[in-house]
Order: sequence, then structure tokens, then C-alpha cells
Amino acid sequence: MKKLALGLYAAIVVALMVWGFYQALYVAPDDALQGYVFRIIYYHVPSASVAFLFFAVSLIGSIGFLTWRRSRPEWAQAADAWALAGAEVGVVFCTVVLTTGPMWGRRAWGIWWTWDARLTTTLVLWLIYVSYLLLRRFAAGPQVQTLAAVLGIFGALDVPIVYMSNRWWRTQHPAPVFGGDQDSGMKDPIMLHAFGWNMLAWLAWGLLILFLRHRVEREHQKNATYEALEALEAKI
Repeated sequence: MKKLALGLYAAIVVALMVWGFYQALYVAPDDALQGYVFRIIYYHVPSASVAFLFFAVSLIGSIGFLTWRRSRPEWAQAADAWALAGAEVGVVFCTVVLTTGPMWGRRAWGIWWTWDARLTTTLVLWLIYVSYLLLRRFAAGPQVQTLAAVLGIFGALDVPIVYMSNRWWRTQHPAPVFGGDQDSGMKDPIMLHAFGWNMLAWLAWGLLILFLRHRVEREHQKNATYEALEALEAKI
């Protein structure tokens, strides 16, 4: 039953991604100022939004692990699995942001990269969570999960800074498309619909990867526990 539900959800995700692609490239009109290159927004902004969401999942998981690591070990391990899954998937989507952003900037600004507040804080965010993943992959010892949880919480503090950077400081990055001044937002309803479909598609895709990664990590934790018990029994 679970496999059937997962397969059905995966089919829905594929359909949403295809529909979102069609809406972005063939239905939505060109921007009046930027032309065809503006269509990158239908991938750039949704990937950034999903990355922020999954870094928040990692933050909650990290806090949960630190809260329950002594009182409720099983809950702590489940929270740690969410923290790791959120960080991994968040890094994937943040990589998409750092890839599509320079592509857009090259056409809009004439340069691939500029060290303004939005771009720099996003790069710092990516580097922090890549460091988190490297710590989880290569470090060993009983305190790795605790150190990773602290690093995950520290990294999440950069998310609101990234989000507010082009509101707090003058940047080369464009002003907020949504939630900015009274002139912000997409005025064309066709553009808005295409944007909404892609937000939904990227969120659905990200959730699929997140839940699969969490499931894999939980299995890894169970196998590690069994191996530890077997090693202990062999010593006894």
C-alpha cells in the first residue's frame, strides 16, 4: 500500500513538473523589460523558497535532537534524520539557486557574479550546510550528531538574513518580486499562474526527495544500531 501511494505521488510530481515547465516556457509571456530570460524566475524563486523550507526542517530537527537526545533517544534519532534530510535536500535546491542566479545575472547585468548582500549571504548559507554535510559524512565519534545539530542551527540563522538582505541593504539583486513595496508583484495573471504552478511543482518534488531521504536515513540508523548490538554481543 505504501509503495502504491509513493508511486502515485511520484506520478503526480512528474505531471506537475511537466505542467510547470510548459507553463513557464510556452504559456507565460516574455517580461516587458528583460524579455525571454525572465523565465528563469519560474525556477530560481521556487528553488530558493523550497531550500529555505528544508533548512527550516533541518533547524527543527536539530533542535529536536538536542532536546530529546537524553530523555527520548528514539525521538532524538528521528529528529536527527529529519535534520540531515532537510540539510541535504536544502543544499540541492540552494545549488539550483546559485546556478540559475548567475545565469540570469549574466544576461541582466552583464556579469556572472557580484559580491552584493543577497548573493554573498546565499553563498555563505550554502557553504555552511555543505560543511554540515561534510561533518556528517567524514567525522566520527559520539558527538558528531550534537556538533552537527549546533552547526545546523547556526546555519539556519542565515536564512532570514538572506531573505531580508535586499530589503535591509541596497543591492544589485532586484527588489523583492513579492512582499516588497506597493509596485512589487506580478501584474500579469498568466505569469502569476505559471509561477504558482512551478511553486507547487518544486515543492512537491522537494517533499518527495525529503521523505525518501528521511526514510533511507532511518534505515541507516536501524542498521547501525543492529551492528553495534552485534559487536557488543560478540565482545561478551
